[in-house]
Formats: sequence, C-alpha cells, structure tokens
Amino acid sequence: MKTTTPKPTQLLRGIVPPLITPLADRDELDQEGLSSLISHVLKGGVSGLFILGTTGEAPSLSYRLRREMIQATIRVVDGRVPVLVGITDTAFTESVNLAKYAADCGADTFVLTTPYYFPAGQTELISYVRELVAQVSLPVMLYNMPQLTKVWFDIASLRELSALEGIVGIKDSSGDMEYFAELCALKSERPDWSILVGPEAKLAEAHALGGDGGVNGGANVAPQLFVECHRALCEGDNARVEEVQAKILKFQEIYDIGKYASRHIKATKSAASLLGICNDLPAYPFNQFLAPERKRVAQILSDIGLL
Repeated sequence: MKTTTPKPTQLLRGIVPPLITPLADRDELDQEGLSSLISHVLKGGVSGLFILGTTGEAPSLSYRLRREMIQATIRVVDGRVPVLVGITDTAFTESVNLAKYAADCGADTFVLTTPYYFPAGQTELISYVRELVAQVSLPVMLYNMPQLTKVWFDIASLRELSALEGIVGIKDSSGDMEYFAELCALKSERPDWSILVGPEAKLAEAHALGGDGGVNGGANVAPQLFVECHRALCEGDNARVEEVQAKILKFQEIYDIGKYASRHIKATKSAASLLGICNDLPAYPFNQFLAPERKRVAQILSDIGLL
C-alpha cells in the first residue's frame, strides 16, 4: 500500500461505546441484532462507535466475520456518527489489509493496540506504529490495553509518536489514573488529541484529569447513563454527576457475576439480551450465562431502572 495522508479529523469527545459483536452462530453475524444495537446506542446520544475492540471480541472472530461487521456497521450507521475500527492483529500485514478494507467501506478512524502474543519492546513498538501509520489512509487512535497485550505504550514512546500527524489520540484501558494523567499532559504537545478512558467507573476521575470522554462497554446497554454523566461533568453539575455515577457504579456489579475473565463480555451481552437488543451468544469457546447468572444480571438492571 502506498503512503497516504490521513483525512482531517475532529477532536472526539463524549461516549464512544466499544460495540459488542452480536452473533447468530459461531461464525455468523446477527444482522438484525446489530441494527437493533446500533439504533439503541445512537438513541442514547453517543458520539461515535468503536467496533472490533476487546468488548467486540475481535481476536476471536474470523477475518471474514470482521469484514462483515465493518461493512454492516458502517452501512447501518450511515454517517450519523464516526465509526472507529479496531485493526490490531498479530500479523502486521493483516492489520494493514483490514485497514484498507475498512477505509474502502467508509470508516472514519482506525484503532491500534500493541501487537499481542509476542511482547514488543518500546523501540520495536515505535517502529511498528510509524510503519503502520505510513501505510494507512485514515487517522489512527492508539489503544493501551496492557492487561491483555502484555505491553504498555510508554509515555516516552507516545511523546515520540506524537510527532506523527496521523495519530489522533489514545484510548487507555489500563485503569492506572497516574498514567492517564500523563496521557492528558501530552495535550500540551498535541492539543488535537482525544484522550479517552476505558474503565467506565473512572469516567468522572478521567474528566477531572483532562480526559475527553469514555469508551465504555456499559454504554452498549445503558448509553443514556454514560452520556448523561459526561454531559453533567462538562456542565459542572456535581449533584447530577453524583446521582448518575451511583447508577453506573451499581451497574458495575454485573461484571462480578461469573468466575472467568470472559465474564465482562458475557455480562454485557447478557444484559443486552435481557433488554431485547440482541442475543447473548459470545464468541467460541466462551459460553453464555445460564439462568442463575442471567437472573442476577436482570436484578441489577432492575435496581437501576433499566429493566
């Protein structure tokens, strides 16, 4: 692919749900469920959609299904909000190929975390990002997810990468708010960068540090809660923030159901299915929640007025 200049992008603020991938079968997209989900989150007032991330189970999906998810999402969204597409893969060439496909479909931004399985050193990581940005045609948002990739984007590395015009921000899911504060400090060098937080319970803390919003998995289920919280934060309405934040913290209890690391995705999909948005089938080899777990999820949704 030839080196190209990324198209201009606006600073992204607000809530950007990391969309779950509704499945009808092991390698079959639930098209009706996807349309329902997109309608649900857009009605909730979100600022964009991020597909093929962690919550979207991207590494567990076939390349064919990832492409189908990209094409279907962009078609349904129809330009109403920006669509951010995760392009991370263990193989550099596959990331570039997926980026080309997403650009051809009409995506707005790519999202790239550190390559997983074999941990890269920071020098290697800087080179990797430079090369990828040079080969794609859209802006790139970096994604710090050390719990799953085993590698951080060091602040020194990000400061060096900030010289690349094609990088437009960072999504941080580390949960380390000292690190997040250092990310926000990079805005002194790149005021056009969007700094977004992943852990939804830390949305208010991230805002206080200078963050621009959140990529919060719970916004698949209750987009209005997270949008309202962000709006109240921006307006300085502390009483409203406290009220909505209490519901968000209660919602977090769904992630404590189940005993495996996959419970976060299972709980989110279970909640979405209980609200009639889409079914709750996770990507193989994971199993969906059974009746006892679903009952606990339903109770939490009921407690905060969602069900």
